[in-house]
Amino acid sequence: MGVFFSYILLGLSLAAPIGPVNAAQLDRGIKGGFLPAWFVGLGAITADALYMLIVYLGVVHIVEIPFVQTFLWLFGGFVLTYTGIESMISAKEIKAGHERTKEPLHKSFFAGFIMSITNPLTILFWLGIYGSVLAKTASSYGLETLILYSGAIFIGLLTWDIAMAAVSSGFRKVLNERVLTGIAIFSGLALIGFGFYFGWQGVSLLLEP
Repeated sequence: MGVFFSYILLGLSLAAPIGPVNAAQLDRGIKGGFLPAWFVGLGAITADALYMLIVYLGVVHIVEIPFVQTFLWLFGGFVLTYTGIESMISAKEIKAGHERTKEPLHKSFFAGFIMSITNPLTILFWLGIYGSVLAKTASSYGLETLILYSGAIFIGLLTWDIAMAAVSSGFRKVLNERVLTGIAIFSGLALIGFGFYFGWQGVSLLLEP
């Protein structure tokens, strides 16, 4: 049981570092409440599951192709920059209290999925961490244990997702409009910053001899 909880903590540690998805969750939570923020995280977790499957099936070499990596960096950079600009433009529309902006949940889900699936750092995380879990578990235990440990990782991811959605949506109840707008602008700037970083990585790959 102790090993199971250690893999839950591994999932939490994978989700916790501040990145594009967390910034987007913060933005959606402030503007739309718990569900949009939660669905951003669910979209990202779906992308994580897809990458875990890729590692498990052993076809990770596809993502290592330079052309594919360049496309992911550049497209990811575009998505993050666009989302950040959109976030900053709509920041002035935030109202304190319980009034929420309405965004379709599928749009929130898709935003989280695209941010995660186009992030080459995600596949590096899963290749390094899940790949080692896969190798160790496959050599010492069976498929059932691998599924159990993989489920524990996802419990950790989901726990962080729910916590981020709850915290970000709860900000509206305790903070005034000026602070909420400032947080939304900060989230937008963070997304734009990540977008520029992704774009630069893509351009660097293109310029490599």
